[in-house]
Amino acid sequence: MSLDRLAFPSGVAVGASILSADFARLGDEITASLRAGAGFVHVDVMDGHFVPNLSMGPAVCAAVRRAAPRAPVDVHLMVQRPLAFIEPFAKAGADWCTVHIEAQDDPRECAERSRSLGMKAGLAFNPRTPIEHALDAGLLEAADFVLIMSVQPGYSGQAFMPEVLDKARLLRRAGWQGPIEIDGGVSPSNAQACRAAGCTLLVSASAIFGSGDYAAAVGGMLA
Repeated sequence: MSLDRLAFPSGVAVGASILSADFARLGDEITASLRAGAGFVHVDVMDGHFVPNLSMGPAVCAAVRRAAPRAPVDVHLMVQRPLAFIEPFAKAGADWCTVHIEAQDDPRECAERSRSLGMKAGLAFNPRTPIEHALDAGLLEAADFVLIMSVQPGYSGQAFMPEVLDKARLLRRAGWQGPIEIDGGVSPSNAQACRAAGCTLLVSASAIFGSGDYAAAVGGMLA
């Protein structure tokens, strides 16, 4: 699945993060979020080591793929050793795969592995991780897109950290032209600021699945 403007004509898309979905009705939740205007489905994978929580594995990703056969499936690996997870998620139907710069495996090797399996490669930064080193070291050359965490990774429903938008602004000033994904506490109340800072992929969990009107929530982030 492409990450260019052909995939999202406006250049901006909302990703429905199923971390806050009702897992008893996961297929219906995914379908409803896509019908409401979400452009892709975001799957948060946690190993209980990199972050203090456990979440979804390849079987859930495969179920997402079945529920959304045409939408991009965006897998976010919040795991200590991402290289061990890349192939299982590719086989489960992931289109995009993001690893953290703070993880133990080399981000360049992870990106090469993801691409060799037909996926787009993302590089994620926790809120307190500076982005300057990655720019100086040329690490972003290995990435198709950058993910900026706007909460401490691990749990849904946290408050958005507006200071992380400085990273997006820095990336744009440095000449980064690829997609910038932002994940954590994104909602209609802060989406405009995210877009103004240069973010183009807006991941939202509780603001969509915790609302009574998915279309209003997604539309509010794109307005």
